[in-house]
Amino acid sequence: MILRARQFKFVFPRPTLLMGIVNVTPDSFSDGGRFATAPAAVNHALQLAAEGADIIDVGGESSHPGAAPVSEEEELKRAIPVIEQLAGRLSIPISIDTVKIAVAKEALRAGASIINDIAANRSDEQMWRLAQESGAAYVAMHMQGTPQTMQQNPSYADVVREVNEFFEDRLNRLQRCGVNKEQVILDVGIGFGKRAQDNLQLLAQMHRFTKWERPLLLGASRKSFLGQGAGDRLAPSLACACWGAQQGAQIIRCHDVAATRDALRITEALIEQQKNAEHNTHGS
Repeated sequence: MILRARQFKFVFPRPTLLMGIVNVTPDSFSDGGRFATAPAAVNHALQLAAEGADIIDVGGESSHPGAAPVSEEEELKRAIPVIEQLAGRLSIPISIDTVKIAVAKEALRAGASIINDIAANRSDEQMWRLAQESGAAYVAMHMQGTPQTMQQNPSYADVVREVNEFFEDRLNRLQRCGVNKEQVILDVGIGFGKRAQDNLQLLAQMHRFTKWERPLLLGASRKSFLGQGAGDRLAPSLACACWGAQQGAQIIRCHDVAATRDALRITEALIEQQKNAEHNTHGS
């Protein structure tokens, strides 16, 4: 399996990719706006890269439940200077976390190579056309509703089946827009229009999404279903990352890159040992 993001190419199987989160927002649920200025955000991104991030995900609009939307102008003012500075200093892909076509366009011009679109439930095709024209990778994330409405009354008959149906529909629509399958990343949208039990079901059955033969992005880091207080969620975040990797996720979106990297590397070593043991058992 191959993932292409403009000039970047990843070939799987390979060690799990780490997507480091940089929130250039004053109202981030996880870091309280510590990186709301461009210098702070750039320094944080460089630190995450030094800790082992394979991708840096820059966002200028909060998407936690009930977050107030920001104007296009404000989001551009927050995110684009950060991407411009990072593009000249990093040799890894930069992702723009946005739902706005104009922000995505400017981010790609500034040096981003991945569009992380939490609003892949959109009906408008402009964002998909942009991915096709630019060659950027595109993260199609499942969400029920919008950040303003998603947690008011999320409801599913079978959340795994419904997310799989969403992925099938989006892969078809992306293909019709001319987006190469190798550009597409799938994200089940942990915490986006999901109850706690929905999040747990998606995590428990992550392997059921591998059938699409596309990289699965898992973003459970510090989400509210893991417990009270964002600062107290490292241990459960690491548990989700390791479980996700064992279940077939290839990209882990996280705040704590160094800790997640260390936890994933030992998990991967254990998975490899298990495969070798099974192979030897079957071969003997």
